[in-house]
Amino acid sequence: MEIIPLGIQGAWLASSKLHADSRGSFHEWFKFPEIKSVTGIDFDIAQANISESKRGVVRGIHYSLAAQGQMKWITCVNGAIKDVVADIRPDSSTYGKSISIDLRAGDGQMVFIEQGLGHGFAALSDETKVAYLVSSEFSPSDEFEINPLDPLLAINWGLPINEILLSSKDESAPSLKEREASLKLPTLKAK
Repeated sequence: MEIIPLGIQGAWLASSKLHADSRGSFHEWFKFPEIKSVTGIDFDIAQANISESKRGVVRGIHYSLAAQGQMKWITCVNGAIKDVVADIRPDSSTYGKSISIDLRAGDGQMVFIEQGLGHGFAALSDETKVAYLVSSEFSPSDEFEINPLDPLLAINWGLPINEILLSSKDESAPSLKEREASLKLPTLKAK
């Protein structure tokens, strides 16, 4: 497994070799010893999630302010997504920056993010399924969102704006600056 940094502190792209033949394919999508060796992070998995979305659905930008934080390991298991990591830590040198990565089922790629970063994705095809491992359980009182169409983040979701489908929660979510003003953002110091 190869794990490389993505240009925002605490975000990596992992790739594993895909073994394919006439029967189908196989690849290792999570190897804790290699993750720890490269990142130095103990990633204890508390919950595993799978979401299914039709083309045009954008989920995010989501983050957790749980005391222990919430790390995520994300991969696309059906269809294709534009995966987005946003630095929402006001004390970070890359505050407001976002990175997007195209993930496709069977490409052997995964994204790993530390606590304190925002995450979202856009489904680029119907019946898109995303699997992710997280380091803390869902806690409604600690979960927050930032509007995925916030002009400050200027995220290119890979879809025409008129095709983007948002939940009411994401559509009415505050902007990054509004979250900062309400003191509801993570920090590097909190790590």
